[in-house]
Amino acid sequence: MTPSQRSRRQPSGAPPRLTSQAMAFVLAGGRGSRLEELTDRRAKPAVHFGGKARIIDFPLSNALNSGIRKMAVATQYKAHSLIKHLQLGWNFFRAERNEYLDILPASQRVTEHKWYMGTADAVTQNIDIVDDYEVQYVIVLAGDHVYKMDYEIMLRQHVETGADVTVGCLTVPREEGSSFGIMHVDAKGRIVDFLEKPADPPSVPGDPDHALASMGIYVFDWAFLRDLLLADADDPNSRHDFGYDLIPAIVRGGNPHAHGFSEWCVMSGFETEPYWRDVGTTDSFWQANIDLPEFIPPLDLYDNAWPIWTYAELPPPAKFIHDDDGRRGQAIQSLVSGDCIISGSDVRNSLLFTGGRVHSYSSLDHAVLLPYAEISRNARLSRTVVDSRVTIPEGLVVGEDPEEDAKWFRVTPGGVTLITQPMLDRRAAALG
Repeated sequence: MTPSQRSRRQPSGAPPRLTSQAMAFVLAGGRGSRLEELTDRRAKPAVHFGGKARIIDFPLSNALNSGIRKMAVATQYKAHSLIKHLQLGWNFFRAERNEYLDILPASQRVTEHKWYMGTADAVTQNIDIVDDYEVQYVIVLAGDHVYKMDYEIMLRQHVETGADVTVGCLTVPREEGSSFGIMHVDAKGRIVDFLEKPADPPSVPGDPDHALASMGIYVFDWAFLRDLLLADADDPNSRHDFGYDLIPAIVRGGNPHAHGFSEWCVMSGFETEPYWRDVGTTDSFWQANIDLPEFIPPLDLYDNAWPIWTYAELPPPAKFIHDDDGRRGQAIQSLVSGDCIISGSDVRNSLLFTGGRVHSYSSLDHAVLLPYAEISRNARLSRTVVDSRVTIPEGLVVGEDPEEDAKWFRVTPGGVTLITQPMLDRRAAALG
């Protein structure tokens, strides 16, 4: 059964799902520069996550599981790997069933000199395509966050409150608030103030340590949003951005409402608290992946009631070989994907993506290996992220001497070492 044939069960006599009248517009053009060299060859939404998936698979899976069958993904920065992933993994939509997933690269459709100038402009430049979908509601989604959420619940709140826009929100530590749109709401959930990425984020009333942040998820009636976008396009002083321009304008003169993620997120029963991650730095990316092999991980990837769809590769099973003292292929509290071979080596508290090779007498501890990384003999890596298709040379030790690591690799403020093949090539050239 393909994902498009699968539907969540509805109680008998329940009203039709509003998601059948909605489309998801996913903004996936961002570079993600805080991920450093991990986004040298790919956009942030195309970065691998969780052993098999890409980051963009989470908002797309949420839309699909919610009942949305019309989606568009706007791409811009280094989009090839993202587009290829969408073509391979999300090609099951059938036009004859009124299902669509359109990939919308910035292609100068409006003028020869105009790429996507902002998040709102990415929608504006594709108004004709959204019109063709003949939908009543548009859900604007960020393509670079990891979470599980039923957009149907958010849509119902939007309709019941008569909101001009409904903004998904969650509380974040106040010191992190400068990376988000920060809002205040009244007792009825109406947004009364909104600041995009303020230098000094205001706190939640009564809670000085936290701020109420936008998730970059917006629900609009399409007719309302369409008029708003056209007016914004004619404003020479606008940044053409949802957070900087459109949402504050609605707060000043409209009816904006907040939708609390922590109240309505999807949880399998194994998660102990709502899970949402902006894996926008190498430290947060490493931590979010390293959390997954825990006995009770904060994110349940094994939830068959809310699966994370992705490109379904067909690799051979993982293999563990050699069983001698000092040369035993084993993985403890780790996630090991298909086509990995753990050959006489010790893997602990780590996550290996498809095609990993770890050769004899090597050890990994709290390491994240992206697809087809290879660890040569006698190497020791700890608190490390290894980019895809990297070959770690024999005997390399990383994670034990930060000063030495920093000579050749990227060492983050949190003490995680990022290794890419160009870094290793420069090191080899310098050492002769």
